[in-house]
Amino acid sequence: MSDFLEQVVAERRADVAAARAAVPDDEIHAQARVGPLRPFDQFHQALRHRHPSSLAVIAEVKRISPAAGVLAANVDPVGQALRYVAAGATAISVLIERRHWGGSLADLVAIRAAVDVPLLAKDVIVDAYQIYEARAAGADAVLLIAEALDDQELRRLVSTAKGLGMSALVEAHEASAFGRAVLSGASVVGVNARNLRKPSDIDVGRVRQLHTFAHLDQILVAESGITSVDDARMLPARVDAVLIGTALMRADDPGPLIHGVASLKRAVHA
Repeated sequence: MSDFLEQVVAERRADVAAARAAVPDDEIHAQARVGPLRPFDQFHQALRHRHPSSLAVIAEVKRISPAAGVLAANVDPVGQALRYVAAGATAISVLIERRHWGGSLADLVAIRAAVDVPLLAKDVIVDAYQIYEARAAGADAVLLIAEALDDQELRRLVSTAKGLGMSALVEAHEASAFGRAVLSGASVVGVNARNLRKPSDIDVGRVRQLHTFAHLDQILVAESGITSVDDARMLPARVDAVLIGTALMRADDPGPLIHGVASLKRAVHA
């Protein structure tokens, strides 16, 4: 039996084939280049130009967690995004995978129309087609999962994103995959505490094991497992940003957690 990540990869390949049959590559390429026009490299630049002693917060909008189940089935994604921005989020991650995370490109389009902070399109990307779709919907960055892609695919998709003025956040959970992420050409890399092969497995110490492998000129993001300001305080000084989803979606008011994490004063890494 395949693991969860392999299952989603197969599903997304089928989804891309269906989307391509309806909207051919040349049409989606054109849409990406005339869709919501965005500043070049805004996601990376926003993370790079935060105060060097502070953590940038990437706050996530999602309805479902594959590990935790339904978080907020009836959430207003725009309202949630506006609360994130008001609390000081540097960027917003928007789930666009529908089966397991309850997201959609429509959520991305709606949030893009309401906020000006950088948006990360969160998906299991298996084809450049999805990057063009995300850009057409107004995304500033896309997530790439190193465990889901070989080295050639990673480099090609990072290059595709850069060619569209976007960033790629290349994440990994496994040590060997994180090494490949670092070498992919991405300016932003992430350590995901959650094992997407088995989403119920989470290792909050994973970023402490792997942070030294990130290049000094790369932005390092800690993903998953951050539920409190104290969790963020315990992260290595090398971490530049945190991606928080489940804890914010479960909170009656996500503002205090975002503001508390963003207000932490930490040692400046070399």
